[in-house]
Amino acid sequence: MMTGFGWRKCRSNGTSIYGGSTVTDSALPNPANAISLRIWGMLFLLGALWGGSFFFARIAVQEIPPFWLVFFRVSIAALTLHLYLAARGQWTSFRAVPFLPFLGLGLLNNAIPFSLIFLGQTAIGAGLASILNATTPFLTVIAANLLTRDEKASPLKIAGTLLGIAGAAIIVGPSALSGLGAPLWAEVAIIGAALSYAFASIYAKRFKAVPPLYTATGQLTASTLLMLPISLLSNGLPELDGVSTTAWASVLALALASTAFAYTLFFRIIAEAGATVVSLVTLLVPVSAVLLGIAFLGESLTVNQIAGMVLIGSGLLVLNRAMGSKPSGKA
Repeated sequence: MMTGFGWRKCRSNGTSIYGGSTVTDSALPNPANAISLRIWGMLFLLGALWGGSFFFARIAVQEIPPFWLVFFRVSIAALTLHLYLAARGQWTSFRAVPFLPFLGLGLLNNAIPFSLIFLGQTAIGAGLASILNATTPFLTVIAANLLTRDEKASPLKIAGTLLGIAGAAIIVGPSALSGLGAPLWAEVAIIGAALSYAFASIYAKRFKAVPPLYTATGQLTASTLLMLPISLLSNGLPELDGVSTTAWASVLALALASTAFAYTLFFRIIAEAGATVVSLVTLLVPVSAVLLGIAFLGESLTVNQIAGMVLIGSGLLVLNRAMGSKPSGKA
């Protein structure tokens, strides 16, 4: 087990101690196990939180420059988590965790993919972008096979991720595929973002012995420091005098629900189930977006959306079987 990031290793028995709690190698979860119902529940909740982020971002980006929107999203989320840690008396313990490794996490999980997605979407539509972004689980399976010893690829894993990508494409609809004639660099940018997410999930495994709340706080703090110069170089100083209350409310929802809470949940899933499992949330985001549209925007469910959700569900079942067995009620 990794013992950096503020953890001290006992020479006698290999136990890691942090903040008075003890974690042993044997106590850490095995990502080769079947996905439990508890993990499925967290994945669906995370999918709903990130599905909602598209709704909030669509409102806010009309009035706030894209890179500054990312900066406000991560900085408000980071500040909120710092205040939460301080209120719980844990800020001093968090400060004991070395900060430098969080810069790599913030770069791979926020700064690079957010920037590439915004750059790519200047030339291609959101539909095609979402399909290309749905390649994240497939890329994670391949990367994990090459870079880890406990998350090896298998025919079932590959088949499950491909079913999920097909389902996402059907949900978005054939009109999105018309964007395939867009500039190649834009499509490569979105795939590059998906690859960055894949590497981030694997890199985050080294933090699995660190409390998820600490990891989320460290990543978002690092992302804030990284996004400030990117925002200044890309958009200059923002003009915020005319930004509406609705847009700021969307920024707050984006920061608090879809970022601060969502990333704490994200790192909890990685700690308990591994990189490949958490990457499956990418397939659940379009499903969540459809269901949120029906629930709150009065949208109708189409045949394509039903077919796409069936394919995604089939892919998830195949992936669960690849992990070991059918979903169980064990946490």
